[in-house]
Amino acid sequence: MLEFGQKQAATAPVADLVRDVTEATFMADVIEASKDVPVIVDFWAPWCGPCKTLGPALEAAVMAAKGKVRMAKVNVDENQMISAQLRIQSIPTVYAFWQGKPVDGFQGAVAGSEIKAFVDKLAGLAGDGGLADAIAAAEAMLAEGAAVDAAETFAAILGEEPENAQAYGGLVRSHLALGNLDQAEGLLAAAPTKITGSVEVEAARAQLELARQAASAGPVTDLLNEVQAHPDNHQARFDLALALHAEGKVEQAVDELLDLFRRDRDWNDGAAKSQLFTIFDALKPTDPIALKGRRKLSSLIFS
Repeated sequence: MLEFGQKQAATAPVADLVRDVTEATFMADVIEASKDVPVIVDFWAPWCGPCKTLGPALEAAVMAAKGKVRMAKVNVDENQMISAQLRIQSIPTVYAFWQGKPVDGFQGAVAGSEIKAFVDKLAGLAGDGGLADAIAAAEAMLAEGAAVDAAETFAAILGEEPENAQAYGGLVRSHLALGNLDQAEGLLAAAPTKITGSVEVEAARAQLELARQAASAGPVTDLLNEVQAHPDNHQARFDLALALHAEGKVEQAVDELLDLFRRDRDWNDGAAKSQLFTIFDALKPTDPIALKGRRKLSSLIFS
């Protein structure tokens, strides 16, 4: 059997994920173990009423994390030295250790949703057993134009973790790159409820909308000539932005939409602003075009 501090499969027995810890084993089962995976320490006592509710709820959340976080239970009556060293003044008290140090915690009984959020946050600290590397590799394939290979890799990741938002969004984007718009739309419609509103899935949804628009975009040269000849032709400027984006000229498309918003923010029920948000959503949050465009739009809105 693997030691408590070692990484192991998601099917590990309960005893390997939740363990009673004493002063003699605290260093190995918490401090050393936390160098591989976050360890939640539950300080409790048999006479503590709230502990009887919190403890099982924490255990359930830890088990649901499938090995991405562990739990150590410390009976404060039997381990008073540890309690004194960590200044435990009331119970239940929960500390989370990562890389040998306390990184988070709370006191008292909390709602189930807060427990889940607490455990999920910690589970993200230690990575995902290689899935992050697989996602990075798939993203590299997609960036290099190997959309088929990327789609296969993203699909394999989802076979291991069906609610992985990054992989799901990546699979949709792979199909978009292959021109499979209907299949991409079907995937978005079937996205697991848990990740439907995630940044990654929403970005893929925005990219699908832009891909649909690209199919009907007119010639850039003709639209550019029209806008130059008639600067107040808002529809032509809007169509020019669509055409520019379809050709991969994203920053120029954003500039045209910002100009349209500046000229008439209410045109066509605020179409320029809506289209800008669609483009921003399709880009990564840290993309320079998105950051710069959002700043300029905010400046125009509040000017």
